[in-house]
Amino acid sequence: MTAVASQDSFGAKSTLDVDGKSYEIFRLDAVTGEGLDVASLPFSLKVLLENLLRTEDGADITADDIKALAGWDANAEPDKEIQFTPARVIMQDFTGVPCVVDLATMREAMADLGGDPSKINPLAPAEMVIDHSVIADVFGTPEAFERNVEIEYERNRERYQFLRWGQGAFDDFKVVPPGTGIVHQVNIEHLARTVFTREVDGELLAYPDTCVGTDSHTTMVNGIGVVGWGVGGIEAEAAMLGQPVSMLIPRVVGFKLSGDLPEGSTATDLVLTITEMLRKDGVVGKFVEFYGPGVSALPLANRATIGNMSPEFGSTIAVFPIDEETVKYLELTGRPAEQLALVEAYAKEQGLWHDPAAEPRYSEKLELDLATVVPSIAGPKRPQDRIQVTDAKASFRSSLKDYVAGEEENGYDESVAETFPASDPATSNGHGESAPPSDHLSAAPRDGGRPSSPVEVTLEDGTKFTLDHGAVTIAAITSCTNTSNPSVMIGAALLAKKAVEKGLTRKPWVKTTLAPGSKVVSDYYERSGLTPYLDKLGFNLVGYGCTTCIGNSGPLIPEVSAAVNEKDLSVVSVLSGNRNFEGRINPDVKMNYLASPPLVVAYALAGSMDVDLFTDPLGQDQDGNDVFLKDVWPSPTEVEETIAQAINSEMFGESYQDVFAGDEQWRSLPTPEGKTFEWDPESTYVRRPPYFDGMPDEPTPVTDIDGARVLLKLGDSVTTDHISPAGAIKKDSPAGKYLAEHGVEQRDFNSYGSRRGNHEVMIRGTFANIRLRNQIAPGTEGGFTRDFTQSDAPVSTVYDASVNYQEAGIPLVVLAGKEYGSGSSRDWAAKGTSLLGVKAVIAESYERIHRSNLIGMGVIPLQFPAGENAESLGLTGEEEFSITGIAELNEGRTPKTVKVKAGDKEFDAVVRIDTPGEANYYRNGGIMQYVLRNLRAKSA
Repeated sequence: MTAVASQDSFGAKSTLDVDGKSYEIFRLDAVTGEGLDVASLPFSLKVLLENLLRTEDGADITADDIKALAGWDANAEPDKEIQFTPARVIMQDFTGVPCVVDLATMREAMADLGGDPSKINPLAPAEMVIDHSVIADVFGTPEAFERNVEIEYERNRERYQFLRWGQGAFDDFKVVPPGTGIVHQVNIEHLARTVFTREVDGELLAYPDTCVGTDSHTTMVNGIGVVGWGVGGIEAEAAMLGQPVSMLIPRVVGFKLSGDLPEGSTATDLVLTITEMLRKDGVVGKFVEFYGPGVSALPLANRATIGNMSPEFGSTIAVFPIDEETVKYLELTGRPAEQLALVEAYAKEQGLWHDPAAEPRYSEKLELDLATVVPSIAGPKRPQDRIQVTDAKASFRSSLKDYVAGEEENGYDESVAETFPASDPATSNGHGESAPPSDHLSAAPRDGGRPSSPVEVTLEDGTKFTLDHGAVTIAAITSCTNTSNPSVMIGAALLAKKAVEKGLTRKPWVKTTLAPGSKVVSDYYERSGLTPYLDKLGFNLVGYGCTTCIGNSGPLIPEVSAAVNEKDLSVVSVLSGNRNFEGRINPDVKMNYLASPPLVVAYALAGSMDVDLFTDPLGQDQDGNDVFLKDVWPSPTEVEETIAQAINSEMFGESYQDVFAGDEQWRSLPTPEGKTFEWDPESTYVRRPPYFDGMPDEPTPVTDIDGARVLLKLGDSVTTDHISPAGAIKKDSPAGKYLAEHGVEQRDFNSYGSRRGNHEVMIRGTFANIRLRNQIAPGTEGGFTRDFTQSDAPVSTVYDASVNYQEAGIPLVVLAGKEYGSGSSRDWAAKGTSLLGVKAVIAESYERIHRSNLIGMGVIPLQFPAGENAESLGLTGEEEFSITGIAELNEGRTPKTVKVKAGDKEFDAVVRIDTPGEANYYRNGGIMQYVLRNLRAKSA
């Protein structure tokens, strides 16, 4: 059901007639009064205002909340809490499986508490797209897609059966099966409504489509005027169960666009420029909204590309208002005429239609002339580190010195390691199409300008070449960021066509993969006749999924991998993705660069990052003449003409006609039945988690923390990629040993991501990232700590130490630096932390989602005093900690600070429970316990 106002303090309820059909709406212009100025509110806040009007109940959402939003002070720091009720929830499978596991467990817990298990059911539409499981094991052959899908089903059959059960057991829960597309592209092309309709109490309501998603790049849907953002799986579960999202009215940054992109610059170049600007400006926790005359000139696909990168510049959303381009895109993607008419009529009626001349009131403003955008890449380890392509060679050489000098000297401080399992080379294609031996196959010229460590490599087919630092070993057209954008995808294919016609080939050490965001991309490649040229360069279809961008790159060419490891080469990946954190893409690859799809193809041809694409040749033609990038780069006219010829709305209709039905493999999976799930005690994929074991009807009072020890002492920019279990499961790791003890062969370990439905595996992988550096265990890298339950405090795995601490009844604390928990919205980063026995985290600052998720799992987030950190306070991590003042929460108030005593040192830590809603979650031991108790009370 959808919450509808039981009160209507402003008389906002009205009707809207569109082509003879009547819709009930809540009018924004009904909100009037002294100091209330709805008309000049940013687009995004108007959407939130409608949300409050429609859900006003006099308790959680009041007339005062509505007035506070309508009278928003653009310059004030956020301090007013509101309750936002999203229209729907969107999930991908890695984060979605644990959501369904938790819902299944909550049904049983509800019965144990004497409540009605059927109350545990999505009250808001929930849709999941399976896109995170496919791995690019096989590449460079026509059979790559089919074989990768077969392997995917072999690895994930048990998970997929569980999801099929969920699709049947829960109302308003739909699953888009594997091999369909990337969640965010499927969202904008098919699932998103822009204006939502739902029948409630016999009335047909119309209201803005809003959503929260279990992937941080949910913001891609901002490109079509949908206000939505990424949350942790924990918050998503609560939203599905009808709980509003507690949030502070944010600051809104207005980003004015003017002009047009120049020839040679792509949407990717634009988004990397915007990412650099906004990350530098500092927009974490803020809304970003685009306005001005340049918006009208920006194709919808480019808007979606920008919205997608919102997490990379740190904002909650990066939204574009609704206009004619929005409606054109909805029409192109096959939405019915009735929906198109409603979107336009509703947006204009509610003041949500974009006016290029309008200047809404914003907290701050930035401006970009699109004409100033130049070809760019970003790297080698952060998406905001933009590099002009003209400077790429020099930048690479500058960065390389750090990597070759040794990572210990490099001052590691960034996100890492979402590496997924390298499959057995015997199941892989090995190397795809090989270029013939050539004098031009050296991975990089060694002219004394940088460190060099060449190694001779011979492939299985006899091809020989020299490999060196900077070799491009992965060139991947991948990720929702760009694969939804026809201009860059067609541009890449046209570049491939011109290159093939010139006789160019990819370098034989490059693993080339193509993973479009939806089947529509394959359709327009076929229709335009461009597929054979991509295939000729080794960019055969490997799957419809995130693949390389989330670390599912599969193994490098075996001989290349061996050479890289033998010589410790700093080789490179180039991908059209959105994240390039260290260790994320592939365990063999140290340096990762984001680039547009055409540039991905160009670097596959060049074979090295140590080239200047504007002055050095990509290779030679049939006559031995040098071929330069300018010789194969397609013109805007060629791209536009191909798009016009190859893409139409019928293609979208055909691709999404039976989107939830799946193929024969999906439909033939044996599916459990029943409203509760029959847990298999032998399962190593899906197990009943312990969150509700022994949970009483009423919450137990929270207590201060006494006698705690430090589990980890961490530096700056520790991301959820560091914390959450991800990547390959090593044989000798705690998780590997657990699987081996349960009869699982190493070849069947799969990845942590695929086993997120098994808390026993996930606990053992939390804080086990291969690049994590725990300062209380110096000289180690990975999931190690010291166990202070032992007299000599020996080095131990994080998991084994936590077991000893919990058996001894000793609570645990994590110390961290700035930006703790940045990166993807990984619920297991919080779940694993909690299940390891951590009761508090003390950091210099937090990323929004992870801080909220810690509270959602009953872990209190604390912050060092302003200007202080563990080092300045003299904390070694060997101290015993006590934290007093937490118990004040039992009295219905949240203390601003608590007293921390660490050995002989004391300081006041700031309590980062930011809203009353979060305080309720913490008092209940977590958000799931809070929701369960509330639903149980309502069903009593």
